[in-house]
Amino acid sequence: MILSQAEIQQGQETYLARGGQHIGSVWGHGSYLAPDWTADVLHRWGLATAGVIYNSNPVFTQEDLESLPDIDRATLQIQVEKQFKTNRYDPETKALTLTEAQTIGLQKVFEDYQTWLSQGSVVHSIPSGWFTDNTQIHNVTAFFAWTAWAASANRPNAPFSYTANFPHDDLIGNQAPPQFLIWSIVSVIVLIAAIAVFLFIYLTQEDPEEVQVVTERPSIRLATPSQKVTTLFFGVAMALFLVQILMGMVTAHYAVEGDGFYGVPLQQYLPYAASRTWHLQLAVFWIATCWLAAGLYFAPRFGKNEPPGQSWGNGALLGALTVVVVGSLIGAWAGVQGFLGDKSFWFGHQGYEYVELGRLWQLLLIGGMVFWLWLMYRALKPALKAEGSKTGLNHFFLYSAITIPLFYASGLMYTNHTPLSIAEYWRWWVVHLWVEGFFEVFATVTIAYLCSELGFLKRSSALRATYLTTILYLGSGVIGTLHHLYFSGTPVFITAMGAVASALEVVPLTLIGFEVVKSIRLSQEAQGFYRVPLKFLIGTCFWNLVGAGVFGFLINPPIVLYYSQGINTTPIHAHSALFGVYGSLALALMLFALREITPDHAGNEKLFNLSFWGINIGLVMMMVFGLIPSGFYQLVQSVNYGTWYARSAEVINSSWMHWTVWLRIPGDIVFSLGALLMVLCVLRSIIAIFQQPTQPQPDAPLTADYPM
Repeated sequence: MILSQAEIQQGQETYLARGGQHIGSVWGHGSYLAPDWTADVLHRWGLATAGVIYNSNPVFTQEDLESLPDIDRATLQIQVEKQFKTNRYDPETKALTLTEAQTIGLQKVFEDYQTWLSQGSVVHSIPSGWFTDNTQIHNVTAFFAWTAWAASANRPNAPFSYTANFPHDDLIGNQAPPQFLIWSIVSVIVLIAAIAVFLFIYLTQEDPEEVQVVTERPSIRLATPSQKVTTLFFGVAMALFLVQILMGMVTAHYAVEGDGFYGVPLQQYLPYAASRTWHLQLAVFWIATCWLAAGLYFAPRFGKNEPPGQSWGNGALLGALTVVVVGSLIGAWAGVQGFLGDKSFWFGHQGYEYVELGRLWQLLLIGGMVFWLWLMYRALKPALKAEGSKTGLNHFFLYSAITIPLFYASGLMYTNHTPLSIAEYWRWWVVHLWVEGFFEVFATVTIAYLCSELGFLKRSSALRATYLTTILYLGSGVIGTLHHLYFSGTPVFITAMGAVASALEVVPLTLIGFEVVKSIRLSQEAQGFYRVPLKFLIGTCFWNLVGAGVFGFLINPPIVLYYSQGINTTPIHAHSALFGVYGSLALALMLFALREITPDHAGNEKLFNLSFWGINIGLVMMMVFGLIPSGFYQLVQSVNYGTWYARSAEVINSSWMHWTVWLRIPGDIVFSLGALLMVLCVLRSIIAIFQQPTQPQPDAPLTADYPM
């Protein structure tokens, strides 16, 4: 027996505990600097098997294969394909039988990985001594080998593997199934038709009276005690924002200097897996902090009620969230370094992207969000009673808030020993539905409510737009989540449903654009007062179209994703959508809140404008000069040679890939300067707000010209 189920299970748990998806990827899910372990093991295994078949020697390289005459090479590949595509698993005995050639080939892979996983790789930023225990190395390799077998052997009664023949590798017969092309064509047709129908219905039913004329400049308010405390959330979020940018620079630099940072041996103290973990975790933390703070600010504003002790509750929540953030970051670092052993899942690193924090910190974060929900309900309660049983904006605001802790809790549906395909299913509930679905619904409801409160939109119009947007978001987004699961051992119909629904996800993004344009058709006075927040809202609309729409759809069609999964085309979408859409939206909500309660003398619109243009121009430069060239270069390699090659040292360490990292620097600098200006402006606003007296209740606005 070469390997057992218990060894595979232990290997999965060990791999996840040491950073998992932040050191390479499995089935295309994970980081992009180290290899895709599935693709690498599969190709090594295929070459070694080919060597055994050809000359009884498993030491057989890609160069050896390519040096063969065309007929011999084609014949050998047919023989290797038969070895790997034939499914020899017996469901009755639960035993998998390999051919003699496969067995010898797999033993060669174990020998290679014994060296690789212990000595590491500078090119791939795999630290030396990643694993030192031979048993752990064997088990982790066994886990990788199991994912490779599932990616190659045909599933029962189907002409393709459990992962729909991903990753692409001609040597063992992994090529895109024909259905991928069919459903990709259908998805494009559905997208065009859906946008055409939507535009026709939307434009023909638009009521010109829905946009209200605001004849007076909106008034500046004094903050209530709880709203003052809420501004501290924004300060903490901006601090996390700066650290996240710093971690992004460190993580990107590992692509050209795999074991350090400009000569400093940083890998020893902050490994690539840790810096990348912090970069992603902090992005989620600071964006979510802004959204939670917006809820705490607007709840008293919309409910016209400042409950007793609300400020103390807000302060306690801020303290609790700070403990969770700091604790989870330290725990993730300790898990990657191997200090926590088998306790890493609970206190350190879960091993999955975007849900890295240990299970203890995850539970505490969910508890914090439930407490946040209770604080919001206290402030909204009078407005909910006044609204009665009908589902108006107040009820919708509360309902959208309830979904935030509820759907984040879906991340509790798996553990570190849950089968990979099931764990990926629930993980994408958090990444796709929580961040891209329900948080965006919450933000949409908040902005629609705010526009109606300020008189920009009729209340009935705001409610209708909220209902329509929510139906479109969830109707397309829930099923659209399936496009993340094409290659995770899912049934065949997942491809059809995911392709079509993912195409429809672009439609609500278009609606948001129309709603924003409608909202800014205000009087000059109102536009001037909210000019900066509206710019970030328009920025959200732009990146919705480009980042979530264009670059998201770029990797949604099955035939494209088959070749682009696990390479740098995904970060194109991730950066332009996660920051461009959700980051900009978080900044817009923050600035709407701060604009209402910041005295005029403390607000510097020119600096805010510079910040806006710096952030957005920097992001464009980052995409155009760095991520897009590297992503499409790898895509060409993936199509021509296979996923294994696109993630190999030859490509990762090529001059082209290095240059794209260096060319990111100007964009990174411009973006960072814009972010720094934003932080300074926000801190200045917070200080000025705390210097003003408090307002006992939020329903008594002051005029704009009150004494400074």
